[in-house]
Amino acid sequence: MRATAAMRRRVGVVLGITGLTVPLSVALGAPAQAASCTTSTGPYQSKVEKFLGRPVDGRQSAADCKAIKAFQTKHGIRPNIGYAGPITWGVMDLMNKQKAAGKNPNKAGKCPTNKGRIACVDLTRQLSWIQDGRKLVYGPVPVRTGRNGHETRTGAKKIYWRNKNHWSTLYHVPMPYSQFFDGGIAFHAISASVWSPPGSHGCVNMRKADAAKYWSLLKKGDDVHVWGRKPGT
Repeated sequence: MRATAAMRRRVGVVLGITGLTVPLSVALGAPAQAASCTTSTGPYQSKVEKFLGRPVDGRQSAADCKAIKAFQTKHGIRPNIGYAGPITWGVMDLMNKQKAAGKNPNKAGKCPTNKGRIACVDLTRQLSWIQDGRKLVYGPVPVRTGRNGHETRTGAKKIYWRNKNHWSTLYHVPMPYSQFFDGGIAFHAISASVWSPPGSHGCVNMRKADAAKYWSLLKKGDDVHVWGRKPGT
């Protein structure tokens, strides 16, 4: 809708009173322009191009930027302007390492095999799985653990409380399928991407389907083992 002369005068009066200088389109409630795509070539350009299945030439193009920006938007990477920087490549590199785990995530033997059913959490690869002895029961699945300053604590734990429809009174967010195993730290579902940086406030965030499966496979008293170090912490 076009602004009439009268509307323009009214806006001018309001802005004059408040002493603000605001474009007319903003004052009239027009939608903000979306962040533009960068033309800059990032330091991880070739690696990012390869990950996304783009032609690998190490030079930014409009098509490259569009693909990178879509990846950043999907996984909550900011700024999402299509720049092939360290944060974007860090997420992609982590995905590659998770994929490489295949169906033998405990190849290095870091998770105990003498405790029966146990939920394993590898902070380094941001992976979790459930095993019975040496038998893989479910996973591995990607997780999102504590960010720098809120690191998920390592060691041997046990699930002590479960709440399928938990609500965090500290952060005021839903925590579906919560299974607490260390103070306020729990496995629980999130609606955002589990690859979204920088991480949680200590909990082991999961995709909803994975958190629901963990809920069905684990019970109060089951063992949890956490080790490693989340990248960036």
